[in-house]
Amino acid sequence: MADAHVKHHDYHVVDPSPWPIIGSVSALIGTAGAVVWMHGGTALIMTAGLIGVIYTMFGWWRDVIREGREGFHTPVVVLGLRYGMVLFIASEVMFFVAWFWAFFDASLFANEAINFQRLEFTGGVWPPKGIEALDPWHLPLLNTLILLTSGTTVTWAHHALIHNDRDGLKWGLWLTVGLGALFSLLQAYEYAHAHFAFSGNIYGATFFMATGFHGFHVIVGTIFLAVCLMRAYAGHFTPEKHFGFEAAAWYWHFVDVVWLFLFTFIYVWGTAGAHAY
Repeated sequence: MADAHVKHHDYHVVDPSPWPIIGSVSALIGTAGAVVWMHGGTALIMTAGLIGVIYTMFGWWRDVIREGREGFHTPVVVLGLRYGMVLFIASEVMFFVAWFWAFFDASLFANEAINFQRLEFTGGVWPPKGIEALDPWHLPLLNTLILLTSGTTVTWAHHALIHNDRDGLKWGLWLTVGLGALFSLLQAYEYAHAHFAFSGNIYGATFFMATGFHGFHVIVGTIFLAVCLMRAYAGHFTPEKHFGFEAAAWYWHFVDVVWLFLFTFIYVWGTAGAHAY
């Protein structure tokens, strides 16, 4: 009778979990609350939904970490996790394709891009007349160097982990988290001093949607790596089993690559010939 309960496969059948339903309901509340807030209502509903989503993320990933620590993540399960992360990043790529599409559509067909503030055509000029674009060779270039450097430090941390260099792992993660936070602070400073707004013109809308969405990803990636740093101090990673860290590193390299496209096309190409400051 005991043999009937022995597992003869490599798959892990998880225990019943409340997180899918809690996460779904929280996302629904957050989305509905955002609609209410954008129409002049209170932000409390949206905030409640956001708190529920964050709570779900914390609880669900805590359970995944526990399952991995207890040995349930067999090679087949880890392969499934890898495929899941790859598909997640692919879906994120599609998000950015949408923002780039909007930017190129407005910039390449400027005669059809309407200035919503004045309700007139831009006259074939990009950036539209009256827009003082950001100089790509000042803060944007500095942020590019910061983000590329962070890509090298997270790679250093990964190689240190593979060679069981715990100090190198921690130092690499500390530097990566610090550089990610510095990038976010400099971009916030850049936004605060921009001479154009999100609303009122197609240039500001496409610029802030693309760069702001990326900035949000930088913040998420920084938190992701900060959690990995805390786990490194707790001794959770080994040279053989560290997919949680690998997923964070993949995500961070994805953020790096997207920024190179943003810098090249939106900051440099998108402001060519315009008055920049």
